[in-house]
This record gives sequence, C-alpha cells and structure tokens, in this order.
Amino acid sequence: MPLNHGNKYYCQLLLDPHRYRLAEGLAKAENRKVTAVLRDMVYAALEKAMPEHYETAKKADENAWKESVKRRVEGRMRSKAEGKVSETDA
Repeated sequence: MPLNHGNKYYCQLLLDPHRYRLAEGLAKAENRKVTAVLRDMVYAALEKAMPEHYETAKKADENAWKESVKRRVEGRMRSKAEGKVSETDA
C-alpha cells in the first residue's frame, strides 16, 4: 500500500537482482539515480498503455506541483513578514 509523501505517493518496488543491476547500469551511464530512471520508465509505460488518460494525469500533477510551490513561497514570505526566519531561509 503506498504511503503519502506530500503530493506524491511513496511505494516500494521489489526487483530481482540481475534486472536491478541492468537499471543500475543504465542509471550510471546516464549519470542519474536508479529511482529516477525507474520512475521515468514507469511513466513511459503508462503513457504508452493509456495515452488518453496519461496527458490529463500529467497536467493535473504539474498543476498540483505549481500550487505546492506557490503555497511554500507564500508561507516563507508570511514568515519573513512576521519576523520568523528559519535557518534554511536565512
């Protein structure tokens, strides 16, 4: 069962060791993290299997991300105005 992680879902994926090493080699060749390569593979498979739904879902995810960033920026601006500056904002 996936766990909520902000606006995303966190799920575990169990891979057999030899095929994981293939993904690991691909990631290394592309100078990327294995999880990023696997995520892109999942998204590509979804886009191919369900093109009529994928674009709608992608746009909804992009809008959710923009809204999340907007709320974060507004929160930091509000904190600065109130004189509450965290160490990461300083």
